[in-house]
Amino acid sequence: MTPRLVLAIAVLAAAQQVAAQPAPPKRIQQVMERPEFRHAIWGMEFYDLDARQTIFAVNRDRLFVPGSTTKLLTTGTAFATLGPDHRFRTRLYRTGPVRDGVVQGDLVLVASGDPDLTRWQHPAGAYAFVDQDHSYGGPPVPGDPLSVLREMAAQAAAQGIRGATGQVIVDASLYREGVRELGTRIVISPLIINDNVVDVVVTPGARAGEPATVTVSPRTAYLTVHANLITADSGTPAQVRVLEDSTDKDHRVLTGVGRVPIGAPVNARWAVPVPSRFGEFVLAEVLNDAGIRVIPRLGARTPDYAQLARSYVDSLRVAEHVSLPFSAAARVILKTSQNLHASSLPFLLGSQAAVRAADKNGFDVAREWLQGAGLNTDGAVQGDGAGGDAFFSPSFMTRYLEHVAAQPWGVAFHDALPVLGTDGTLATIQTAAPAAGKVHAKTGTSSSYDPLNKRQIVHAKGLAGYFTSRSGRRIAFAIYLNNFAANVPEPATVAGQALGEVASIAWEIIR
Repeated sequence: MTPRLVLAIAVLAAAQQVAAQPAPPKRIQQVMERPEFRHAIWGMEFYDLDARQTIFAVNRDRLFVPGSTTKLLTTGTAFATLGPDHRFRTRLYRTGPVRDGVVQGDLVLVASGDPDLTRWQHPAGAYAFVDQDHSYGGPPVPGDPLSVLREMAAQAAAQGIRGATGQVIVDASLYREGVRELGTRIVISPLIINDNVVDVVVTPGARAGEPATVTVSPRTAYLTVHANLITADSGTPAQVRVLEDSTDKDHRVLTGVGRVPIGAPVNARWAVPVPSRFGEFVLAEVLNDAGIRVIPRLGARTPDYAQLARSYVDSLRVAEHVSLPFSAAARVILKTSQNLHASSLPFLLGSQAAVRAADKNGFDVAREWLQGAGLNTDGAVQGDGAGGDAFFSPSFMTRYLEHVAAQPWGVAFHDALPVLGTDGTLATIQTAAPAAGKVHAKTGTSSSYDPLNKRQIVHAKGLAGYFTSRSGRRIAFAIYLNNFAANVPEPATVAGQALGEVASIAWEIIR
């Protein structure tokens, strides 16, 4: 082969690569080339859903740390497997007959994996949420987190039940409880009460020297909070020492002393260590409030769930809560990037009878669905449901979004995504941009502290979703920014605004 022929082949290959991966427009390149991003790696693809062609791309086939854009895959798999209309049914059973209003046996709550069991429902058929979820330190979700359990207690009381000779038990055997999800470190369980946290909201006083107030929700004997916090001048660093006494594993005590500056309330939420045990205490308290005299399971008792399951028949059911359709649950997961809910889904999918019988797990379910749809999973790595252990290429994500858009539930999936500059995790991103309100996309963030330089490094910032461009073209896109290390205030916010800006520019200029 002559040198001239070798050169010609190389030029042709380079030309084909350029044709296969058109470079982004200048305005987007200018964002990528900003000095603060000089150490970072960019990847993106903007894909026309109707023409089925790439508009422009950068490193589209390389694997990137995606952060919580992983939830797109997790939620889509659940949509496809459970169905958009799937409803969780959480039931309370008695294990014996009722004599003179007293159950001759136990009351057993069978956990169904409902992620929104205790979340307040809007009359319009949606679940309440706040843009910054309380799992990340945002304010508590509106409403009484125990309202559903109170309704179930009222159902039991309406059947004439006034007590039980046994105990209140939670059957959380649907799937394994105890693993902590990789983001907020909240415990994964088939029973989810208030997202498995207790909200501990600290509200500073109006003036320095005044005591700060602390509110706890839900209030339960399982956790006692003592606080001696004094308000300091605004701008003063918070200085709080928190001690936890867990000597009695069925009664935890938190003690906080120190100072907090004048300012907005702060939610120092406490992660429940054993959600099923927490549920036994809370449910017993709610039942007692309804006039049903019961006690939670004694700590020395180890339930025989196989034996208890013989009582799970309609004639012994005393209460039931039916959730909203899964499409409503997906809205909470995607809008707020709810880590616990997303992390629970692979466990839930793996708990299906057919999946268990085949000795498979939730990731087997996902792989079979994706490959059955013709997607090449070589461009995807997933080890959890929320994004703490995952890698995706931009091209895989856009082809995945293309497939989702063609599903009967594609519209529900699209509508569950945060909206640029409007709500969810995109509420504060590019609020004044031309594309605000027009881009539906999932965010993703992963960062850690760099002690060498005393700064944060953003390992991953992601944005993936859909828009219909100003010119009317339906676009699926994925943008990833990895290894962003710069001495700038709030680097994750800087990165998030940059990705939102890229999406907005693309909405404007794609013709």
